[in-house]
Amino acid sequence: MSESPLQEVTVPLSPDAYSIFIGTDWWSGLGGKIRETLSDMSHAMLVYDSEVRSSWAEPLAEQLRGAGVRVDLVEVLSGENSKSVQRLEQIWEQMRVDRADRQSVVIAVGGGVVGDLAGFAAATFNRGVRLVQVPTTLLSQVDSSVGGKTGINLPDAKNIVGAFWQPSLVLIDTATLSTLPPRTFHSGLAEVAKYGVIADAQFFGWLEQHAEALAKADHEAVRHAIAVSCQTKADVVVADERETSGRRATLNYGHTFGHAIEATAGYWKFLHGEAVAIGMQMAAHLARALGRVDDEFVQRQHDLLLRLQLPVCWQDAEPELMLQTMQSDKKVAHGKLRFVLPTRIGHVELVGDVDEKLVINAINACKI
Repeated sequence: MSESPLQEVTVPLSPDAYSIFIGTDWWSGLGGKIRETLSDMSHAMLVYDSEVRSSWAEPLAEQLRGAGVRVDLVEVLSGENSKSVQRLEQIWEQMRVDRADRQSVVIAVGGGVVGDLAGFAAATFNRGVRLVQVPTTLLSQVDSSVGGKTGINLPDAKNIVGAFWQPSLVLIDTATLSTLPPRTFHSGLAEVAKYGVIADAQFFGWLEQHAEALAKADHEAVRHAIAVSCQTKADVVVADERETSGRRATLNYGHTFGHAIEATAGYWKFLHGEAVAIGMQMAAHLARALGRVDDEFVQRQHDLLLRLQLPVCWQDAEPELMLQTMQSDKKVAHGKLRFVLPTRIGHVELVGDVDEKLVINAINACKI
């Protein structure tokens, strides 16, 4: 396969605008792009997922060393368990031992776990060092690598501790997706579908037309989906970088239910995107019960998610337990649950003071 032309999406945050570069089979050029963009970089802390050491992390480290950069490698085990206070402390200590300073750059290579963890380390070590995100999963390429949210989990709450820390650069090579298990790839498509629901009816229609190509990981279709998704997220982030106006909260469509699914099922049962897909369908049922959307909306979203090979139900859901978990969600205001709910394809709103009985009914609607 030949290298594709690079697509660039700009995140025009002032004063820290940055670019997202998207292509296929251009990994050999990543080190040069980092060096070109961050010309004063003297040292790289390359934090990588253990699953991508030989395939992606070590080749990138060699490129950087060839460009005269001192590189230290930090391995992170796959899985949500690595997003812990203990692992973060170990990374801080390794950065100290490896003499990381203000000219150092943290480079995160892997999925969302590595991006969140390395990003938080970059945000906090030495009161902040620069960060480059090199996401290797679809989920991280369209979501967690863009926008500057970093964080770790506490035992009973996901992403509850963190910081806003924008990257200096995001580099995406869709070739990395070919090394993923199909289930992991399909998980990322939930976030892609989410962008169509929350902000872009035309994109949702495009997804319906190209669902099978996306599910088969066609590179051209995937590049387009990533570029549109990143542009949509960039627009939202620029409008509400620190989630103060409520606009950025719309990115959490399906996530209040999804996080409760993850927490009550155990993080091992569902991948994040799978939980979000089920959560999106629960949110659709809740929106219908509130008279915000009609049956056609619920069915269109249901059918698209299925065609993208994502789950839309969870037979073992425990509504009361999920409801209890939701009380610790970051979108709770004065003890009242708030949900991101659609009014139509392409538009969602933050809705407060939702009747708990309707929430339970929406969960039960996705048990069959």
